[in-house]
Amino acid sequence: MLVADFHLDLAMNALGWDRDLNLTTAEMRGLEHGMAQKGRAASTVSFPEMRRGRVALSSATVHSRWKAPGSNASGARTQQICHGQAQGELAYYRLLERLGTVRILADAPTLKRHVQEWLAWEGRGAPQPPPPLGLVISMECADPIVSPEEVPLWWADGLRIVSLCHYGLSAYAHGTGQPGGLTERARPLLRALETAGMILDVTHLADQAFDEALELFGGPILASHSNCRALVPGDRQLTDDMIRRLAARGAVIGAALDAWMLYPGWTRGQTTNEVVSLKEYVDHIDHVCQVTGSARHAAIGTDLDGGYGTEQCPHDLDTIADLQTVPRLLQARGYAHADVEAITHRNWIGLLERVWGA
Repeated sequence: MLVADFHLDLAMNALGWDRDLNLTTAEMRGLEHGMAQKGRAASTVSFPEMRRGRVALSSATVHSRWKAPGSNASGARTQQICHGQAQGELAYYRLLERLGTVRILADAPTLKRHVQEWLAWEGRGAPQPPPPLGLVISMECADPIVSPEEVPLWWADGLRIVSLCHYGLSAYAHGTGQPGGLTERARPLLRALETAGMILDVTHLADQAFDEALELFGGPILASHSNCRALVPGDRQLTDDMIRRLAARGAVIGAALDAWMLYPGWTRGQTTNEVVSLKEYVDHIDHVCQVTGSARHAAIGTDLDGGYGTEQCPHDLDTIADLQTVPRLLQARGYAHADVEAITHRNWIGLLERVWGA
């Protein structure tokens, strides 16, 4: 079954961690053998594994965070530095597209052609090389956008999804671990994003900032990699009320695979991934379906290799290809085939079609 994963930090892994994503994960792990940093020698994502796992479509991030005054999170010294870092990551994706490895999806006709090619490849039994991997470019934390006037330029560069913050305080909003609302600079930025047609990603917004963003922003919304607070407490997770409000706006919510978001009471550096399986991951997908009353708003947004590796994933996931276990787990819970397809890929594709006017 095809998979759409709406949060992968591919460029961060290549440029920040010096990983050649054309290698297999086994080869990458071998090159990093003996490295002590968390996540090293434990990678889960590579282009061969994405193809093996039928991850035909993903949202690939550009990411840089400013050390805003008063923020409790680390970051770059200036937004100009953030801008340069994010543009460098975008240049990496552009090179991959020129090489035929990926296809950047930024409009409805390209999306339609891409999905048709992958379905045709699957229908032929898939012995021949697959089509390019489809990427929708997203920005995790809007700090690289130095001013609202830059938004049309980022749109022309292919950016289609923007979140306002990450951890701590950004130029535009309070985020995970730092309660508060939007900053004054957020209002003109949100207007510019809405005018351009950008999708707003509410992931990582602090509760007050979430409320204010939904009130101010009239454009399309999603939550790329967010889990359920009812199952695992914490401000990084969505409450049931948040889930209902997002569904009312037609949003889709991608479930993340970071183990501490799946297991209540996870203690970093102490709890091992043996306590978490893909069953707990599907619990969060199922909870979104139960809260909203349908399978139309639940999806996949793994955040695999987002600063961690297999040590902080469910113990029964070795690489991103193991996402093929998710359809079987959903079917075992009684989900119909059409609903499984919706969760694994059609909800994300449908959202893009609605936004891009297919």
